[in-house]
Amino acid sequence: MQHITTQPTNRRHMQSSSHTKLNMNRVFVAMALLLVAVAPLGAQNKQPDYANAMRHEHAKETSAPSPAALIAPRGAVVDEMVTYATIDGKAIKGFLAKPAKQGVGKPAIVMVHEWWGLNDNIKAVAKRYAGEGYTVLAVDLFGSVATTPDAAMKLYQTAMANVPVGEKNVYDAIDFLKKQGATSIGSVGYCFGGHWSLRTGLVGGKDIKGVVIYYGAPITDASQLARLSAPVLGLYGGKDTGIPVDSVRAMEAKIKSAGHAVAINVYPDANHAFANPTGQAYNKAAADDAWAKSLVFFKTNLK
Repeated sequence: MQHITTQPTNRRHMQSSSHTKLNMNRVFVAMALLLVAVAPLGAQNKQPDYANAMRHEHAKETSAPSPAALIAPRGAVVDEMVTYATIDGKAIKGFLAKPAKQGVGKPAIVMVHEWWGLNDNIKAVAKRYAGEGYTVLAVDLFGSVATTPDAAMKLYQTAMANVPVGEKNVYDAIDFLKKQGATSIGSVGYCFGGHWSLRTGLVGGKDIKGVVIYYGAPITDASQLARLSAPVLGLYGGKDTGIPVDSVRAMEAKIKSAGHAVAINVYPDANHAFANPTGQAYNKAAADDAWAKSLVFFKTNLK
């Protein structure tokens, strides 16, 4: 009898154990499927550490202007520091350059500085664009100027930690130029400013008629790019390890899928910051070609 009573007990134990293993297997399978589904999404949404990447790219550079950085504008220019915004009770000053004989209602450009800040190099570039007939407002998203890569990285990180404040900054810059009588407005930026040139296009919407990005960190989020209205010109270095070309191509695809015109030019032999003559990466051939393309782009889109 004992044998008879023991056998069903073992069977029940075996059945229970079998059910337990089956349930556990189902749990593991479900978890595995979840991991497979989530991992690619996480990988897509994870953003590179652009601040550290830029620190690496600019490691051998200096913010001091060089003769090549101070190319004279083709036409006579007037310039001044102006207050174009007030954020959290603080007046924000930018560099305004325009043709000396400017008439009423000229096209205008919002210019965003590199990760060094609003320094003499950026002011010189603003005057070059003004010499081509544009009113240029070089904005200040940092509030100070860096002279070392470490200091620049900290300014970069601080600005990117509070994107809404930066977006208000460029929104007010657009509003300032509209009040100056600008017939149309575009944006251009370099490095840190390249990313923010695109953000200026997002913030400005239909008020921005053309966006030029010099080696700026890409934006690929469709919900953000939905705010874009302007065509985009991107100018990148093929040897830029801080902003890989495939990430730029991903941005290009997203902008195209959103129904906007975009042209990405990659210079195979150029590095990051190829248009900045103060650093080791300056590439005159690429810089000159990018400048020419920028002028054609603005002439086509800013009336």
